[in-house]
Formats: sequence, C-alpha cells, structure tokens
Amino acid sequence: MGNSRTPPARHYEKEPGELTQPSPPVGAVPPVALTIAGSDSSGGAGIQADLKTFTVHGVYGASVITALTAQNTQGVRGVHAVPAEFVALQLEAVLADLDVKALKTGMLATAEIIETVSCTLSSGACHQLVVDPVMVATSGDPLLEPAAISVMRNQLFPLARLLTPNLEEAAVLCDRPVAASRREMEDQGRQLLDLGPQAVLVKGGHCAWDESEAADILVSASGSEVFTAPRLDTPGTHGSGCSLSAAVVAHLAMGHGLSRAIRLAKAFVGVAIAGAQGRPVGRGRAPLDHLAGLNADFRAVEDDES
Repeated sequence: MGNSRTPPARHYEKEPGELTQPSPPVGAVPPVALTIAGSDSSGGAGIQADLKTFTVHGVYGASVITALTAQNTQGVRGVHAVPAEFVALQLEAVLADLDVKALKTGMLATAEIIETVSCTLSSGACHQLVVDPVMVATSGDPLLEPAAISVMRNQLFPLARLLTPNLEEAAVLCDRPVAASRREMEDQGRQLLDLGPQAVLVKGGHCAWDESEAADILVSASGSEVFTAPRLDTPGTHGSGCSLSAAVVAHLAMGHGLSRAIRLAKAFVGVAIAGAQGRPVGRGRAPLDHLAGLNADFRAVEDDES
C-alpha cells in the first residue's frame, strides 16, 4: 500500500425538492448510456435496474439483452442465454445509431457472448466501459458459466475503464479467500488491476467484518481511495450492484470524473436501499427503490484539509 492514500471523510447531504439530474432543455440531446446485461423478470436487477437508474439520473438508456432470467426476489428459476450472434446484432444496431457516451456490462452468461461483446467493443466504439463481473445473483444462484471466467479476464477486463467486483467476485477472480480487511480488499484490487482495467472498485457492501460502514476501495495506477457510507441493516439490496455500476455509467456519460461518479453513485444507491425499507416488494430480498432518489440531490461535502 506504499502509494495509497486515505482521503478525507466524505458525507452526503440531501437537498430535498431537486431532481438528481435535471431534465435537459427542450431540444437538447441527453447523454446516452448503454447497458449490456440480462433481464430480471422481477424488475429488481439487471437491465431493468440499469434503465431505472439511467432514467432517474436524466440520461437516455439503451440496452442489449444477453440473457432472459426467470427470477423473483427469492431466487432464480431459470436462465436462457441469448444467441451470441443476436447479442452482436443488438450491439451493432445501437452503436451504429446512438452516440453512446458510456456503457456497462452486467450478466454476460456464456463465453461466446463475452467473446462477441469484447470483439465488438475492442474496435474503440466507446472508451467509457464499466465492467460489472456478474457471476452470482443476490440469492446465491449462479449467473455465469464457470468456463466463461477466463474469457472475461483475458478479453473483457483489458477494455474496462472500471471493473466493479464485489468481495466474492474479487476472491474468485483472484483465486484467493474472500477479503477479511480493507487491506486485503486493496491487495485483491491491485491483483485485478494487473489484468488490464484502468481502475478497480472492490465493493465491500456485503462484508461480515464491519458492522458500521459499507466501504468500497478504488484502486488505480495513481493510488487508492476509500468510499464509505453507513451500513444499512436491511434485506432490500436486490439489484444494488447493478444499480451502482449503472449510476457510475450515468455520471460518466454526463462528463463527470471517475472518483466523483463513484461518490455520487454510492450516495444514490444508499438512498435507494433506504427507500426500499419503507416499501418492500416481494417475499424475499426486496429490490431497491430507485425512485427514492428522484427528488433528492447529492452534494459531496469533504472535511477541510489543512
């Protein structure tokens, strides 16, 4: 951790009555964000969560569907991967017409789909790629073929502006035990950085060793940065990882820098998780309330540095 630094604590203040991102003036073209991911039939995660997040942030959302899942808040009942050639057709159609400013990948399901997406994006169609290496649903059900992991590491990660694994995903990708401290999170982030992404955000929202804070650690060639938020004791986290990466993409599409995009995305997800406590949906792990952030604006307030 020689070149890392601990940034000043950050707090988030909500200013009621303002949209998270005001609608553009009449006639203005909104920034376009793209999600390449699977469909969640319950609406809480995947494509559905991504498009809700884009809309709340005032960006235009396009989508490429990689798989259909039969799932609800209690678990995944089935997965039907879209043929890779049709994924390619969707992606080519979007990129040929829309000026995509930033994009993300979520559930990619198979090695063939990962190869297809990587090949298309390697042409430099968009440099603002956020890779959420979705492997397992919130319920614990697998969403990626084991054989596809090496293809994702070798072909997709080198194209990424940002890689956003959670603790379990980072451990699998690094072939190490799940991180048991912030130092281990950073170590695994640096190991993943060697695979080619420009930056890695290791998400600690599900850690078992810190009951007060949810800490995510951003690692890049220039150092590391820690993003914290109060830990919320709630089962309403279905789609939280999808929504976080989609919010980062929305802010990148609006022209924000990476660090600011992550800060604002984390604040948005915190409000959406808290909002779910008041309106739980389903009988299992409730999805986020994306609309909770619609009437809130977030202002990052940094402690004074001397």
